[in-house]
Amino acid sequence: MDLIKFVQDEFVTKNDLPEFAAGDTITVYYEIKEGNKTRTQFFRGVVIQRRGNGSSETFTIRKMSGTVGVERIFPINLPSIQKIEINKRGKVRRARIFYFRGLTGKKARIKERRN
Repeated sequence: MDLIKFVQDEFVTKNDLPEFAAGDTITVYYEIKEGNKTRTQFFRGVVIQRRGNGSSETFTIRKMSGTVGVERIFPINLPSIQKIEINKRGKVRRARIFYFRGLTGKKARIKERRN
């Protein structure tokens, strides 16, 4: 097991990303390749969870697109991630806020954490 961890730490390139947690509203800018062209697209939403550790860590973002909830899972070390902006820090009591999926309207608001 230590050999796998050593290889991941040594050879996997790490993105320099800001610290964020569940409840934060973030914008992820990532590159999309369509044929021979590339373009930058962003995904803005609330972080539902961060999962795993090391190079295999992922995070899930949820946003509302009209009346439909859209979730997307990003690996932390995805090479196509260009940058992550933190729009708002949220105050939540849990590390994984799956209950957020069932909330609508005013109940779906997350208080802002003041630092």
